Amino acid sequence: MTKSMNKEPYQQAYYPPTPTGITKYMRSNLIWQLIRFVVINLKMLKLMRKSH
Repeated sequence: MTKSMNKEPYQQAYYPPTPTGITKYMRSNLIWQLIRFVVINLKMLKLMRKSH
């Protein structure tokens, strides 16, 4: 029985990547979250207008 290279425990490829400092900052920044919220909602509205 052979194991997959990425499934052996305690190897680098086994663990998910950790977010960088910039990624953590963007996830916790309320202004950036508000901008992303507006952008996503505008995309949804555009999609809804095309369907009707």
